[in-house]
Amino acid sequence: VQLQASGGGLVQAGGSLRLSCAAVGRMFRSYNMGWFRQAPGKEREFVAALRWNTGNTYYGDSVKGRFTLSRDNDKNTVYLQMNSLKPEDTAVYYCAADLGGTGFRPLIGNTYDYWGQGTQVTVSS
Repeated sequence: VQLQASGGGLVQAGGSLRLSCAAVGRMFRSYNMGWFRQAPGKEREFVAALRWNTGNTYYGDSVKGRFTLSRDNDKNTVYLQMNSLKPEDTAVYYCAADLGGTGFRPLIGNTYDYWGQGTQVTVSS
């Protein structure tokens, strides 16, 4: 499985960005998908996840109400819509895939089997 994240960039506080994560894999619709981020000098932080079989979404406390995760199975892509961005959202954002096995723990990075290369998001004040 290959994951390609894109859509990062520089935006002013209060602005929006939409990140995309395109997956190469025949069973994409059965993948659980997640986004994490890591700012310089900080630990990796859970952002959002989507469980494939129920469609349930999960969000980190710092992004709830501002970020929305969705997927398009026909395009093998998940999207992270980020609104009302804040300077503290500045980080490298990584998408990740869990191949739909049992024991999926959406908030735990080690749950995921594959990771994309990351895309930089910078929010200026």
